[in-house]
Amino acid sequence: MTKAIKQTAKSAVKKSASKKSPVKKSAATSEKKAVAKKKPAIKGYGQKDLEHFKRIILEKRKEILEELQILKESMMDITTGEYASENSMYSTHMEQGTDAMEREKTFLFASREGKFLNYLDDALRRIEKGTYGICLDCIESPKYLCKTCPLIPKERLEAVPHAQLCVECKNLKKGIV
Repeated sequence: MTKAIKQTAKSAVKKSASKKSPVKKSAATSEKKAVAKKKPAIKGYGQKDLEHFKRIILEKRKEILEELQILKESMMDITTGEYASENSMYSTHMEQGTDAMEREKTFLFASREGKFLNYLDDALRRIEKGTYGICLDCIESPKYLCKTCPLIPKERLEAVPHAQLCVECKNLKKGIV
């Protein structure tokens, strides 16, 4: 009789376990649907707009590369191919100081232009991914601080094509409000 009781208990446990699992699945499914309803898909700019922004970015990128080439040529000695140093061993200390300062300014400007070039390249990658023009602060939960939220307004992207935030979110980050 104990064998029969054990088998009955086992079958009861199996039945209750099999009844619980579909309930969990349906609850999980309904949770997923609720999450899907809460977070609508963000639609970015259309292909025509993205092509327009890509042309702007490529044009700016071309300008930066030309400026970097000019800076490189101004820093290099044409005859030796090395970075230019003091022009003459007879130059005064003041002239050497001025030359050093000018070289440092040129290097800093080139560094700044290189950083800008990286921002432009990143914007091109975002165009390829389809995330260009979407405010990074509003992508998860739109703040509706501007009329186009979560999209960055076209005027801003035309002025600052590498922008990742709308003006309002940028000002919030800087503490300007």
